[in-house]
Amino acid sequence: MADNGLDTAFIPSLHKPSALLPIAKQRDALLYLIETNPVTIVVGQTGSGKSTQIPQFLEQAGWCSDGKIIAVTQPRRVSATTLAIRVAEEAGCEVGKEVGYSIRFEDVTSPVTRIKFLTDGLLIREALVDPLLSRYSVIMIDEAHERSISSDILLGLLKKIGKKRSDIRIIISSATLQAEAFQKFFSGDSDSAESNAGLPSIISLEGRTYPIDVLYLETPTEDYIEKAVSTVFDIHKNEAKGDILVFLTGREEIDRAVQAVAEHSDQLPPGSQSILPLPLYAGLSTEQQMYVFDEAPVNFRKVIFSTNIAEASVTIDGVVYVIDCGFVKLRAYNPETGIESLTATAVSKASAAQRAGRAGRTRPGKCFRLYTEEAYQALPEANIAEIQRSNLAPFILQLKALGIDNVLRFDFLTPPPAELMMRGLELLFSLGALDDYAKLTKPLGLRMAELALEPMMAKTLLSAPSFGCLNEMLTIAAMTSLSGGVWIQHDGEKKRAESARRKFAAEEGDHLTLLNVYQTFVTKGRRDSRFCHDNLINFKALTRAVSIRAQLRRALERFGLIADDSGVDPGPDNTKKSEQIRRCLTAGFFAHAARMQADGTFRNVSGTTVLHAHPSSLMFNRKADWVIFHEVMDTGNKTFMRDITKIEKSWLLEYAPEFYRTS
Repeated sequence: MADNGLDTAFIPSLHKPSALLPIAKQRDALLYLIETNPVTIVVGQTGSGKSTQIPQFLEQAGWCSDGKIIAVTQPRRVSATTLAIRVAEEAGCEVGKEVGYSIRFEDVTSPVTRIKFLTDGLLIREALVDPLLSRYSVIMIDEAHERSISSDILLGLLKKIGKKRSDIRIIISSATLQAEAFQKFFSGDSDSAESNAGLPSIISLEGRTYPIDVLYLETPTEDYIEKAVSTVFDIHKNEAKGDILVFLTGREEIDRAVQAVAEHSDQLPPGSQSILPLPLYAGLSTEQQMYVFDEAPVNFRKVIFSTNIAEASVTIDGVVYVIDCGFVKLRAYNPETGIESLTATAVSKASAAQRAGRAGRTRPGKCFRLYTEEAYQALPEANIAEIQRSNLAPFILQLKALGIDNVLRFDFLTPPPAELMMRGLELLFSLGALDDYAKLTKPLGLRMAELALEPMMAKTLLSAPSFGCLNEMLTIAAMTSLSGGVWIQHDGEKKRAESARRKFAAEEGDHLTLLNVYQTFVTKGRRDSRFCHDNLINFKALTRAVSIRAQLRRALERFGLIADDSGVDPGPDNTKKSEQIRRCLTAGFFAHAARMQADGTFRNVSGTTVLHAHPSSLMFNRKADWVIFHEVMDTGNKTFMRDITKIEKSWLLEYAPEFYRTS
């Protein structure tokens, strides 16, 4: 299996004989529909077994003959991984053999793989190499109702592919709400006479759910994290056995809640059952995410604090109680500022129902909503599709690389706002990926589309040879691709964490600090087992960075760009090298520039947004006239920049003359 150190027998609690699942009764009807219809829409409640069983039914029915593969796409890495492990176990094989998975920078498949779980975005990348996805006999888009931007674009591509390949079968698995929209989308022009003949069929599967009591607050709460923690202890004292799943919005909140539960646990009466708090969010490594599926130790009750990852696609057995804070962090792109941030917003009724449904999987359960019933009635029916609130530059780049030049006429399930399209095209033009006719430039635009990086980082990496810092940029690209960060901070050790970071600090900012961490790890840390422990560095994250860097290096070698890895450390004369790196970063991240104000905050170039250095950044409470930043996060009252580096104002004009002019 992958290097995440799991053996395939580690989830015994998930193993249910598939004959007991509700879907088993509909196996023949399902296979008949898929055989006779190019597009089948499967509507199934969570727990019906659709994600795990349909691919196995298809494989047993011969859809993998002639070396073809069945693909099942997922909106998230964690669901692609857990489902592959689960199905491999049911099929009695090792993960990566007949059943495998593929997520960004991690491919656990082999030439014998017949069922492959992967993220939507990765299947779009495969279409760059094989536009008709000819390796696949069946493609199942799972959790399509979540309307992730990648799954929406994938549906548009599959509609095109379906017209060219009569042998391919497309299955869309969705919650009830969206099924008719998908049917309409794939039925072509509803006015034509034969449209009904080609109408995709919808099949409904019953879920295996038990009754759930939904409880509301009588008055709104001021702090839902505190309320969530106190509700955990109320359930623990007053309710029967069963694990608790708590929905919060993001990593900071989850860490705070896990710490609060751990601190209050020692006040439980001696001899009583203990509480085991566990986090679950996208930034954790695959291995850390897997802990939540292990059975709780004897005399412990598991409490999982999760983002909306656990809302769909992953099923954690043993959960009887759900606590729903009523909020979710959604991507929101502001076309005026060009800044994309994660913003906490109220959940939709559809999401609230999905969350509650998690409590009734194994026996009757309870859902505690940390908001009033009136607040629930005022919620929107469903979330706005991601494509209508995201930075579209990465997707425009991929569509262009797929040969879809007129992106405005592409068949979107929900067309994105024109303003977002314009901003995406503008940014790609400024980065040099598009020419005056909005065609992909060769080689730069084409290479940017092929790299598994955001357009700004792809441009930075591809510009590195001309700045003489390809080695260093490879490392920085790998280090900023890690979702969970490189530092470990134990409870109550803030001071120690800060002094550990200072050892690697580069006064120019975070990108060069990450470079220092990586170089020291490669020269010392891999051989010395105490190095990471003493410096509070995440060994697994850095090992992953080494692997990501190697993959990016291979991609550059395909383009004929060779990194010389002989001299890792540029030696004492670092000032010149540091300037080359900072100039190179400016060439890619010029759209993310900000200027420091007298009060220590920053403003973006147009002056419309106040930005703050994130407390984890080296530039927190430090002076810098101009900076570029990698990403921003919105906490509701402040917008924080992460991964910040000092630059010169003149570089912005030098490397982005189309984007900036002095007035």
